[in-house]
Amino acid sequence: MKTVLTYGTFDLFHVGHIRLLKRLKSLGDRLIVCVSSDEFNSLKGKKSFFSYDERAEIVNACKYVDLVIPENNWSQKRKDIIDNDVDIFAMGDDWKGKFDDLSDLCEVIYLNRTENISTTDIKSKLSAINKDELSVIEERLHDVIEIVKILSEK
Repeated sequence: MKTVLTYGTFDLFHVGHIRLLKRLKSLGDRLIVCVSSDEFNSLKGKKSFFSYDERAEIVNACKYVDLVIPENNWSQKRKDIIDNDVDIFAMGDDWKGKFDDLSDLCEVIYLNRTENISTTDIKSKLSAINKDELSVIEERLHDVIEIVKILSEK
């Protein structure tokens, strides 16, 4: 069994995330996704729209993902690779070269990002929306999470 491991924040889950996870899953039999915790994001100076628990639940509901674990710090990658018997460590090509030091433990791959979509772009477009409109959008997104929860229980 070939195990693939990746890391990310996965905020405002979108088609780019799905396409990346699909490509990652095609590299092996098992896909483990480490989702950045809220505390770790805070240390990185990032603030997610959704909480860690919500983001982890969304990622876990994706049919390509076999296991979701929290990313709590930069240095846990080596331990995660060893503990989960990882064969391939894969990230988006925006991280190209940053994790080559892990190649003594497993194969390191950088995949092209999905063009024309990113969480940063979505957040930028959302920032142009007024507060009332944003409240409606946030309410609807949380409704979607509830629907995903119900569907994942079936």
